[in-house]
Amino acid sequence: MCGIVGYIGKKQAAPIILDGLAKLEYRGYDSAGMAIYDGEKINIKKSVGRLNVLENLTHGGETMPGVLGIGHTRWATHGAPSDENSHPHFNKDETIAVVHNGIIENYLPLKKKMMDKGYEFRSETDTEVLAHLLDYYYKGNPLEAITKVLHRVEGSYALGIMFAEHPDEIFAVRKDSPLIVGQNDDGCFIASDVPAVLKYTRTVTYVENQEIVRLRDDHMHFYTVDEEEIQKTPVTIDWDANAAEKGGYEHFMLKEMYEQPKTVNDTISPRIKENDIVIEELNMSDEDILAVKKIHIVACGSAYHTGVTAKYVIEGLARIPVEVDVASEFRYRNPILEEGALVVVISQSGETADTLAALRESQARGFKVLGIVNVVGSSIAREADNVMYTWAGPEIAVATTKAYSAQLVALYLLAMKFGKVRGKISDAEFKEMLNDLKCLPDQIELLLGNKERIQRFANRYVGAKDVFFIGRGIDYAISMEGSLKLKEISYIHSEAYAAGELKHGTISLIEEGTLVAAVSTQPALFQKTISNMVEVKARGAFVLAVTCEGNKEIEKAADYVIYIPETNPYFANSLAIIPLQLFGYYVAVGKGCDVDKPRNLAKSVTVE
Repeated sequence: MCGIVGYIGKKQAAPIILDGLAKLEYRGYDSAGMAIYDGEKINIKKSVGRLNVLENLTHGGETMPGVLGIGHTRWATHGAPSDENSHPHFNKDETIAVVHNGIIENYLPLKKKMMDKGYEFRSETDTEVLAHLLDYYYKGNPLEAITKVLHRVEGSYALGIMFAEHPDEIFAVRKDSPLIVGQNDDGCFIASDVPAVLKYTRTVTYVENQEIVRLRDDHMHFYTVDEEEIQKTPVTIDWDANAAEKGGYEHFMLKEMYEQPKTVNDTISPRIKENDIVIEELNMSDEDILAVKKIHIVACGSAYHTGVTAKYVIEGLARIPVEVDVASEFRYRNPILEEGALVVVISQSGETADTLAALRESQARGFKVLGIVNVVGSSIAREADNVMYTWAGPEIAVATTKAYSAQLVALYLLAMKFGKVRGKISDAEFKEMLNDLKCLPDQIELLLGNKERIQRFANRYVGAKDVFFIGRGIDYAISMEGSLKLKEISYIHSEAYAAGELKHGTISLIEEGTLVAAVSTQPALFQKTISNMVEVKARGAFVLAVTCEGNKEIEKAADYVIYIPETNPYFANSLAIIPLQLFGYYVAVGKGCDVDKPRNLAKSVTVE
């Protein structure tokens, strides 16, 4: 959600900023802009639309000379997408420029205060309030003005700030919205995420909450909001830079689907040692695991769907009761956390605002939090009491695929670990499950090789208006994710239902030709799901079934069947989701949708 890039150094800033913003397109945006100091004044160019509009407007940055600047891709919150609402924003004299990711919650009273003092506003944004506040408090010392503003604003923010009177400095500020800074021999950088600077430096420093950074072309200084200088330790990013490139695939989403066998293997293999599960970074002893009386899983979107699967798997294997909450609901329902509760938060980025807030709420109540995240050094990774990483590498497409698969297998490992320590899984069962886990990467590869057949089927439903996904138990969790994949990238209305709930109202929506995708991988529930398939087919539905090899009986109730390899029923999500991902992808491609950057969506939701 929104992207910030800044540069100060020896090279021209605009091309570097445009390149960095391009690497952050996956975060979602509706407009883009840059502010560049040309040696005399700050110049701003901004426009609604994709980044190529700004690139064309500035001829790739050539018409905006200067060696320091800040850039931004905006995802509209306050005010519709427009040139006026796009970032950067100026103060009244156009001597201070600001870019902002986040939400200033008290901007209305602050805006009234500034208007009462004679300030005029050109936009509807909360960000412009910051520009005018900085102007009001600036008396020649940028750091002093910034700290005064920070003491008066409420909400979340990552800021890049330029002062015309200080053309050798850029300032970066952070509270609850991700921000990093980096440095190489040519200059210093600010960015919302690592991919923006990976081409230029692998040495980055994570800016913590309520920290201010003063960047010059050859060094950086860090301060608290009380202007006290602090020391920070940079980290070295070991990502493969090519991981953030398409590598010949038409879309990042397709590339990332094809990376799932490697992602699953990378997440599983290092944790299986001598027929045991060893999660080195988890830092939980057997005594810690035995002390867990209940687990609360908290997440958003697809990560929430992995949590729904995990409820079945953990309760089945470890016999620990599990509650699963959407993070935004967990925050505000005043949850009851009893002694022995462990809170597990799941987030690809490690920066998801509601999930991070749930972590902090849980810790404030005295409960330990386990974070399952993909990004090393992210806020959740740093703040959680314990952490387990999913080794998915950078995921660029807004619609998650490989990070989802990595989260699933991480949760399988966790459930098996807890089940074995608690004596709920026999040695023979544990060994057999390990073997099934090891087979998953090759089985996923096999399913991806069947893409042409799924593509042909998907082409029949490019014009669909409504699609329903049904399943029971773990199959219901699979249906939720399959439905989300379709709706978020193809814009087709899609819903997932627990199959047993069909007769409680939902079946009235079935009409002649309606597509119903029925997932049936759980042996104990197979016959019941077939009954539901027969019910919808009798009312005119076209039934697509996803089931395990050998379940030929399903062909009597389905119009089209996709078979997945046999695996432990607890692991079925990892296989059944693959054809549903491909189905959603090819429907969206057939409709001509922007698969990697769906409308109105952002990769990392860092505001409420």
